[in-house]
Amino acid sequence: MRVFVAGGTGVLGRRLVPQLVARGHEVTATTTSSAKVGLVEQLGAEGLVMDGLDAASVDAAVGKAQPDAIVHQMTAIAVGHAGKPDMKHMDRWFAGTNRLRTEGTDNLLAAATAYGVTNFVAQGYGAWNGIRTGDWIKTEQDPVDPMTGTPAEPGMAALRYVEDVVVKAGGAVLRYGWFYGPGAMDDLVEPVRKRQFPVVGSGAGRCSWIHLDDAASATVLAVEQQAKGVFDIVDDEPAPASEWVPYLASVAGAKRPMRVPVWLARPLAGEVAITVMTAGRGFSNAKAKRELGWNLRYPTWRQGFKAELAN
Repeated sequence: MRVFVAGGTGVLGRRLVPQLVARGHEVTATTTSSAKVGLVEQLGAEGLVMDGLDAASVDAAVGKAQPDAIVHQMTAIAVGHAGKPDMKHMDRWFAGTNRLRTEGTDNLLAAATAYGVTNFVAQGYGAWNGIRTGDWIKTEQDPVDPMTGTPAEPGMAALRYVEDVVVKAGGAVLRYGWFYGPGAMDDLVEPVRKRQFPVVGSGAGRCSWIHLDDAASATVLAVEQQAKGVFDIVDDEPAPASEWVPYLASVAGAKRPMRVPVWLARPLAGEVAITVMTAGRGFSNAKAKRELGWNLRYPTWRQGFKAELAN
């Protein structure tokens, strides 16, 4: 197929494009910077500069590529776009990404309609943000938590928007877990090594992880099978913070993380971090395995963290 990857130089795009190429697909991938077109070409794709928030730019890029499938991987989370990760002020940190998940999604869907593309796969998110009622592990039938009244509320609204409009248009939304792997580890490992990433309160909050290569392989399958609906793209072991934080510290060669009470962490880390640590809900990958025939290279974060940090 001719596959159009919007956001081809992000941490996932850089793992996805080579997998698509290796499967025999003809890939056009976009970047916001002409300086990164060469990187796209090194990955085996044709590179185009595109502004996902500019409808005319999106239309022109899709029109030039004439794809059979569109993959929406546009975010603005990288330090160059959004500054350092800041869960306490997640509304500001994710402001650009939230626009790409609303306005950018609309622009890509409009271009898909204009050029007759019905195979559409978009990035969602399902790590710790399952609805905070009932079971600790959620499925595609469960919505993301609205995080009402917290700095994560605009981001959760944007994720619901993606799911609503893409599924309505006959496409697929992949709720990826918390990414780790090449280019996605430093912001996590560095504070752990500095003992700046404590376990807060009970540490009972669950989180689902996914290695970038496994996220990419699931995406390839969704494209090839013209998947429709929502899929949770996570590993086999949703884990409480009380387990994954100390394990990450251990394989990173760091001292055991501190334990901090909620009352002390709240003013320092903010409400979203408290939720992740104490009340987060993870996700199940059963549907993706069953319907896409997906097999993971790293079935659990335990294997993946160790493999990444051994490199």
